[in-house]
Amino acid sequence: MQLGYTLMTEQSGPRELVGYAVRAEELGFDFAVCSDHFFPWLDEMGHAPNAWVTLGAVAQATSRIDLMTYVTCPTMRYRPAVVAQQAATLGLLSDGRFTLGLGAGENLNEHVIGEGWPPVAVRHEMLAEAVQLIKDLLAGDGYTTFHGEYFDVDGGKLWDIPDGGVPIGIAVSGEESCALAGEHADLMIAVEPQLELGEMFDAAGGAGKPRIGQLPISYGTDKGAAVTRAHRLFRWFGLGWKVMADLPGTAGFDAAGQFVREDDVAEGIPCGDDVDAVLSAAKEYADAGFTHLALVQIGDDQQAPFFDWAHSTLMPAWRDAFSG
Repeated sequence: MQLGYTLMTEQSGPRELVGYAVRAEELGFDFAVCSDHFFPWLDEMGHAPNAWVTLGAVAQATSRIDLMTYVTCPTMRYRPAVVAQQAATLGLLSDGRFTLGLGAGENLNEHVIGEGWPPVAVRHEMLAEAVQLIKDLLAGDGYTTFHGEYFDVDGGKLWDIPDGGVPIGIAVSGEESCALAGEHADLMIAVEPQLELGEMFDAAGGAGKPRIGQLPISYGTDKGAAVTRAHRLFRWFGLGWKVMADLPGTAGFDAAGQFVREDDVAEGIPCGDDVDAVLSAAKEYADAGFTHLALVQIGDDQQAPFFDWAHSTLMPAWRDAFSG
């Protein structure tokens, strides 16, 4: 299982994120994923730079590490044709190191355009149509004209596309999204180590394709402080996707997480400097068939200590545990 690093736009500014990507590459991380938000989850997190501009800078500042959006919603804040153009351009800037991660989106980020928030069934229909459009445009087969239920493209054509196109990943959380990903995606994206997601992905055509997960951790030599930091910044993490996708703003996440205790966070997120706790949590993803796992280090001010610990302790242990 490959080890990745998360460029968490919700907790860091763009210049800092570029520096973290460079450091992750220097230390030997296999890939980096970047969240694509208009808002942070909580006001305390304090940031939300544009993911695409940031990744463009990262592509120029790095030379080896694979890059990915984790994930972009191509249906509201961005239209599919624009996402396809952005992905093709980033694929070229990164010399083929970019994968386009797509998902059905969250109210938190998409409500800003003032078009309301569709029910989940409609969001999945919109995503399926958007994925088809994006694939058509990235194929580069001349001009594309498309008239669907949700989107229209009139004579669209991408003029700069990397050889071989751009790999597409789709975030899954249930049967419908697994079916879409299995049929249309080059890889599966999920944030929980649920074996059944991979099984549904396989059944829909995803057998043998990579699966990418994500794991938050709160590294620190003071475990109590690490738990407190995780609670302050990540107490929303256990709300469940059905809740998280529909909350409209940071105040909603704050209210929904008000009854989450520090003990609850410590139970769900590895906190402190125990490398075995991180490996144990990662093993759940490996056992569920995941081929890649991106870590999220909670707290912008803790990235440098995390990188030092990753270099001296985590990465050697990771290679021993998962290199086979």
